[in-house]
Parts: sequence; structure tokens; C-alpha cells
Amino acid sequence: MRLGFLASHGGSAARHLTAACTDGKLDATAVVLISNNSRSPALAWAQGAGLQTAHLSSAKYPDPDDLDRAILGALTRAGADTLVLSGYMRELGPRVLGHYAGRVVNIHPSLLPRHGGRGMYGDRVHEAVLAAGDTESGATVHLVTQGIDEGPVLAQARVPVLPGDTLHTLKARVQATEGELMLRAVQNLGTRVSGQ
Repeated sequence: MRLGFLASHGGSAARHLTAACTDGKLDATAVVLISNNSRSPALAWAQGAGLQTAHLSSAKYPDPDDLDRAILGALTRAGADTLVLSGYMRELGPRVLGHYAGRVVNIHPSLLPRHGGRGMYGDRVHEAVLAAGDTESGATVHLVTQGIDEGPVLAQARVPVLPGDTLHTLKARVQATEGELMLRAVQNLGTRVSGQ
């Protein structure tokens, strides 16, 4: 696999998977990271790590179709065959989704389908879990489709919601599962895709 990443902020999944490639835990090569945020720590990290990088945003490409075409162009020029969303805070366009159908993964900080959908990201998700009185939460890696958080689930990690949990304690417990969960899901996806 040749991995491409889309990130808006820190890019923790991109960092974790790239390290796994280097360490031999993942039979893949990290090739490119694209960010919609020119000041993204992920973009600076990727440049230092030797990945191809691009800053592609609606500020540069106000027409959504032009942005979709530019993202797809950058990914294909880098030879990416699998796409990982690493905290990417924008919807993908139909060109990227169509080209990478079945090979785009995202991680969501709840047990989908609970607490997913439009507007449910980051701290909002953990707040919703606590407000609902859920006894467990976790993280979900899923294939990305046109609907927000609606694609098939590839892997889940469960954590308890403890009495007295706050947004910060629950978030930390969920985030502690995310790197290895994403690694396992991408390993399994690679096995499945190569077996087709």
C-alpha cells in the first residue's frame, strides 16, 4: 500500500501509521500528506518526515469541484492507493471518493453509529456521550462514503465511561486507543485489498 493522508491539524493517525511503516509493523509506504490548513502541525511534520506535501484549501480553490480535482491530482501524482483521513475537517468531493472507493478510512471518537453524523466531531462527540449517560464509548475506524460517518465499520475499540468522567478524562481514554486501532484497521484493509 501507498498511503496518502488528509489532515487539518496535528495528524496523529498519519504520524502513527508512518512510524509503523518505518518500524515494519505495516507493509506500506507513506507518500503524501495534504492539508487544508497552511499552519497545520501535520503539514510541517510531513515535510520534515520526507513525505510529499500540499496545502489545498477552499481559499485557494473556491469552487468545490476545482478543490476536489486538485486533491485527487496531488494524491495520484504521489502514487497513493489508499487514503487515510487524519483529523481532516472537510468533506471529500465525489472525484476523490469515486477514485478511492473502498480505500478511504477515517477514525471517529465514538462507537458508531452512536454520536456520528454532521457536526459530530472532536469534543462535541465526547460531550454527547456524557450527556447521553452512555456506559461505554470508544473509537471507530470506518470506510468513508458520501454520507457523514455512514460507511462500513472496519474496527472498534471500546472504553468504559467512568463515574465522574469529564470531557477531558473520557477524551484521553478514547484517544489512547486510536493509534493502534487505526493501524489494525489499515493492516486488515491492506490484506483484504491485496486478496481481491
